[in-house]
Order: sequence, then C-alpha cells, then structure tokens
Amino acid sequence: MKSLLKIMLTLALFFASTFIILKSTGMITVEKIELWLEMAKTANPLYVGAIIAGLLFADLFVAVPTLTVMILGGFFLGPIYGAIAGVIGLFAAGTCGYGISRKYGDYLINFLIKDSEKRAEAIAMFREHGAIVILLSRATPILPEVSACMAGMTRMPFRKFLALWLISAVPVAVIAAYAGSISTLEDPMPAILTIIGLSAFFWTGWFIFKRIQKRKGSLKPAPKLDV
Repeated sequence: MKSLLKIMLTLALFFASTFIILKSTGMITVEKIELWLEMAKTANPLYVGAIIAGLLFADLFVAVPTLTVMILGGFFLGPIYGAIAGVIGLFAAGTCGYGISRKYGDYLINFLIKDSEKRAEAIAMFREHGAIVILLSRATPILPEVSACMAGMTRMPFRKFLALWLISAVPVAVIAAYAGSISTLEDPMPAILTIIGLSAFFWTGWFIFKRIQKRKGSLKPAPKLDV
C-alpha cells in the first residue's frame, strides 16, 4: 500500500506544483478564462468550444479548475454544446494521460520503487481498486489525472479504462454545462450548488468505499498461530 501511495503522491505533487506556479504567476486565472471566452464568443462559438476543450485537455499538464471551466462552457455555449466541449476535453486528457503513462510510466515506477516485489504489489493494488479510484476521482481536482496515469502505468485494459473514465466524466460534464447554462452573473446559485453537490456526492462515495474496505478487513479470519 505504501508503494502505491508513494507513486500516486509523486504524481499528485507534480500536478499540484503546476497549479502553484500558474497561481503565483497569474498565467491562467478564472478571470482570464472568462475574458478569453468572452472575446472568442464575439468571433465564433466554435472558438469558445475549442478553448473549453483545450483547457480541459491542458489540465493533464497544468492544473486547471476543470469544473469551473465546464460550468463556463455551459454559460457561454448552452447545455448541449457546452457538454460536448467538456466531454471532448476530458476524453482527450484521459486518453493522452493513459497513453503517455502506459508507454513511459515504467521509468517512474522503477525510479520510485526499487524493490521488484513492492512494485508488483503496488501494481496489483491499483489493479484491484483502480476502477473505484477512476469512478470517484472527481472528488478532488488532481485525482482524475493521477488515476488516468496510474491506469496506464499498471496496464489496465484500455477499453476498461475508457469505459470507467467516460462513466465518470460524461455525467459531470453534462451536469456542469447545464448548471452553467441556467446561471447568470446576477444569479450564480445553480453553478455554486452544482459544485457543492458534485463534491459532496463523490466524497460520499469515497466514504462508503472506505467503510466497505474497512469492514472487509475486519471480517478476514485471524491468522492461525503455531502451537
């Protein structure tokens, strides 16, 4: 378990560092994203969709407030096109993260975990619980990218990963786009409630999962002692 956490924390620290850098330099802020979208809307709605999808894809490399971006997509494009742009961006980020990690992830695992048995244990642990991690990864901003990379590193079958990723991403993109479409500057409450509701839903899922795992652990028979 410690080896798996070491790998995931290393990935999380990498993604978190990009957020800190962008936040400190002011290169990407919510205000700038709104300005870009407003400027693009006056030219062509397709540009707005491209910016939304591009920002969500860029979240794989630099931390971006994905839920806020998807809500803004619904605000500027409406529920349908906002959701489509969101799904495209999340799909691109997930599959790219999976592909890069599947090809080069062994280097990171071998560098972080020198012991071959511990490496095998970490890989087996994610393979056992990876599906739940992907499905509930939207609980925190960085976990989706980490879970996609871990799926590639541990050689999770691509079809399985893609199904899990879409099951997790599509409903969030649709709900966020709809919330953005019915929100206004005067009444941002639908967007605010959506952020709170989605976070609560995924954190509840994590809580239930941990309780189930704890219960399974307590039901395991005690090891027999040699007399």
